[in-house]
Amino acid sequence: MIKNKPHFEILDGLRGVAALCVVIFHFTECVYPDYSKNFIGHGFLAVDFFFCLSGFVIAYAYDDRIKQMGTLAFFKTRLIRLHPLVVIGTLLGVIGFLWSPWTSVASNYTWVNIVLLAIGSMLVIPLPLMEDRYFNLFGFNAPAWSLFWEYVANILYAFFLHKISRHLLSILVILAAITLGIVSYRAGNLMGGWSKNNFWDGGVRLAYSFLAGLLVNRSKWIIQNKLGFIGLTLMILAALMMPVFANNWLIEFLIVGFYFPLLIALGAGTKLSAFTQKFCQFAGELSYPLYMTHYAFIWVFASYLAHFKPDINQITWVIVLGTCGLVLFAIVIMQFVDKPIRKYLTAKK
Repeated sequence: MIKNKPHFEILDGLRGVAALCVVIFHFTECVYPDYSKNFIGHGFLAVDFFFCLSGFVIAYAYDDRIKQMGTLAFFKTRLIRLHPLVVIGTLLGVIGFLWSPWTSVASNYTWVNIVLLAIGSMLVIPLPLMEDRYFNLFGFNAPAWSLFWEYVANILYAFFLHKISRHLLSILVILAAITLGIVSYRAGNLMGGWSKNNFWDGGVRLAYSFLAGLLVNRSKWIIQNKLGFIGLTLMILAALMMPVFANNWLIEFLIVGFYFPLLIALGAGTKLSAFTQKFCQFAGELSYPLYMTHYAFIWVFASYLAHFKPDINQITWVIVLGTCGLVLFAIVIMQFVDKPIRKYLTAKK
């Protein structure tokens, strides 16, 4: 963000809430693969919210200065912001893969395979080669699939999207919405993008939500309101915790297509108290480290379930304590690893 522009702290806070929901969703989907039985069975839609928010923030921060700063400087800035945690998340994934306490899947792979997969993950090159991990695009850090598409969006923005007219952008949003509806109908949901079997679904999800975020910003669709952080948090939780309906594909399409852009327009127009403002700022800073460092522990949790077959009471306590532990771990990574690395790289730049 440009320092002389007002900052939408509540959007940071909502990003933090969404990241926490993703962590809980990844825990609970190990227990309830049938999302109709999962209390946060639509937690995966948080990624679409991230994409839409990213489009809004990128347009807000760079539309009026990317020509002056230049494409190369833009890419350097984005890499410094995003890539250290890509590498950190990969390293955690490799460690968890090699030394998981209750599984020995590493014995199925040669060191050449492991090194190749690790390098691909660090360079954000999809390599869906791990059958025992459902052919995730990034077997050592599954959430990196969304970072792959985030990078694609940044490249398109730098070379093309930052200079198109609002009229052309509106046309692209409509075309992307139609494609999103087709994908949702065909698959029955909007959870694709993470595996080789649904790779292009991720591109469609990114295309619509990122473009919609750009359009919300450039059209200045800011809705003044008094919902505050609590009200908007309840609104995003309502989307992520809604049940699975008969016409689930349509509900998800409406949530991503209309509800999330509305949430961002409302978030940009609400007011915060001084305390809530600081909390939202912290939650926003924590969201990305939490998102990018938690999944190595999800594989460990899945192996724990398979090995011990615990009852639901034990599982509940493990998820609660595990979530708290991952939040604390993300705070440590953010404060003592990610921030110092980014500070060093920024000074070098």
